[in-house]
Amino acid sequence: MKKITLSCLLLVFTCCCFGQDRQAIIKLMNQQQIAWNNGDIPGFMQGYWKSDSLMFIGKNGPTYGWQQTLDNYKRGYPDKAAMGQLTFRIDKVELLGKRDAFVMGAWHLKREGDEPGGYFTLWFRKIDGEWKIVCDHTS
Repeated sequence: MKKITLSCLLLVFTCCCFGQDRQAIIKLMNQQQIAWNNGDIPGFMQGYWKSDSLMFIGKNGPTYGWQQTLDNYKRGYPDKAAMGQLTFRIDKVELLGKRDAFVMGAWHLKREGDEPGGYFTLWFRKIDGEWKIVCDHTS
């Protein structure tokens, strides 16, 4: 009986913690969306791991490093008009353990002349108690 009770408590604790982690990841992505829509690329980048090991994979192949990724965003989106209004659709948040999570979804920009969009897969890692994107593959 003690084993069953302990197992149930452990399951409840695990589900509660994973639920909090899932919500923290979704909140981070919501904050990124708000920053983008305010024309704030540095604010948007706060969701990424500030490391030379950050990997961003886009149509031109991989980019390594937080600063290089920031520079690419600034070059590709030089002003608020180019940035448009961003929306994310989050299709899947899968926690892979205490430190890692996989997120899949879609992005959409609404701009005056067009409405580009695509898909993304993100690898999140909990670093110093905060979830950060460590690898972004966006098409």
